Amino acid sequence: MDLDPIHLLARAIALLIGMTIHEFAHVYVAYRMGDNTAANQGRLTLNPLVHINPIGFIMGVIIGFGFLGSAPINPYRMRNPRWGYLAAVAAGPISNLLIAIVFAIPLRLAPQLIYGSSLVGEVLFQIIFLNIILALFNIIPLYPLDGWSIMYSLLPPDQARWWQANQQNSYYLFMLLILLGFIGGQFNLLGILIGQPSTQIFRILVGF
Repeated sequence: MDLDPIHLLARAIALLIGMTIHEFAHVYVAYRMGDNTAANQGRLTLNPLVHINPIGFIMGVIIGFGFLGSAPINPYRMRNPRWGYLAAVAAGPISNLLIAIVFAIPLRLAPQLIYGSSLVGEVLFQIIFLNIILALFNIIPLYPLDGWSIMYSLLPPDQARWWQANQQNSYYLFMLLILLGFIGGQFNLLGILIGQPSTQIFRILVGF
């Protein structure tokens, strides 16, 4: 656990941006697809106070793991429930990847920013890396992550019914993986699954 003030501040900024835009992306795309459920609750905004779960945010800043808010999406209000729902759910992790790409541009142009104790360099690093992690983490096909809903939308009707029937089992497996992550080492399957791909994507984006 790194409690260096610069590191914590940079991580807080990165999570504030990543979490807010992630949830806003869900709401905005759902609204464009015809579902105004979240918009009617005042969530069609980039105000982080509307989207971020305070406890999850603090956990993310201090220990590097937290949980996002939850944007209410109702596919039955959409013009095309199946594909509209898929678009709205996928918008969250896609937005995180886009954030990482945009903020990687300054580091690609001026890689020296990342060295030393520069707050700017640390903020850029955290925004890129944490948003890559948010994107990859959220496409894991386990409930309640976005990946579970993405798979549900993509599956044919018979398989989708089976997928939904096993929603609770998927949740139990997800919680087990979270608990194993706190043990660490070879038991941290989520870290193994996400860590190396995140590092590789980071290197591709920044160019070093």
